[in-house]
Amino acid sequence: MKNAPTSITSKSGRVFVLNSEEDDARIRAGIAADPDTYELTDAELAGLRPLGRASGRPKAEVTKQPVSIRLSPEVVAYFKAGGPGWQTRIDATLRAYIAAQREAAV
Repeated sequence: MKNAPTSITSKSGRVFVLNSEEDDARIRAGIAADPDTYELTDAELAGLRPLGRASGRPKAEVTKQPVSIRLSPEVVAYFKAGGPGWQTRIDATLRAYIAAQREAAV
């Protein structure tokens, strides 16, 4: 391919540098030399499907409602100091408070 572009610019302005013909030849030779792999045919590529919901975390039985809340900096710092899951710990603390209030009302 004579005069092939050496890069492509996306709509967002990101520049992708393309392989040269020599690079492509070297890559194809490496694929051909590897007994554990091969280049997919157009038919095989067309048959590929995304994993969908199979990947990632399973859907929870009870989903939580997203809200925006203003908290004191010391409250946020306290819960974040415990590491990941700080929002879950805030939720657990509020649930414990609600349970204690319900017990006190009985």
